Amino acid sequence: MSVESSVSGSGGNHNVVSYDYSDKKADSGKVPKFNGDPEEFSWWKINFYSYIMGLDEELWDILEDGAGDLDLDEEGVAVDRKKHTPTQKKMYKKHHKIRGSLVLSIPRAEYMKMSDKSTAKAIVIPSFWT
Repeated sequence: MSVESSVSGSGGNHNVVSYDYSDKKADSGKVPKFNGDPEEFSWWKINFYSYIMGLDEELWDILEDGAGDLDLDEEGVAVDRKKHTPTQKKMYKKHHKIRGSLVLSIPRAEYMKMSDKSTAKAIVIPSFWT
């Protein structure tokens, strides 16, 4: 919520707008892109890790451990999202946030080579982390 007040000084009257930034998350910038060069992988992984941790530390856990007990189809979409508990809905949303970040970080040609693109873990583990 902003509050406007008037301040007068040597340069005339100026409006001052205060703003509460406490409820805003810091912008972590753009998703680091991996160019496919194996020699650049370590650099990309460190930057991708920092990017994800800046968004939400639970996202990295989902990337490494999987989406828990969510029932997902081959495209990563919940089979029956309406039956999810509030905790499962939170996990589903976070799963798609990390999956989307990962998809944006790799070249489309690399993404298309992957046979199982349903979860972030399925994209990462066989393709990069091995």
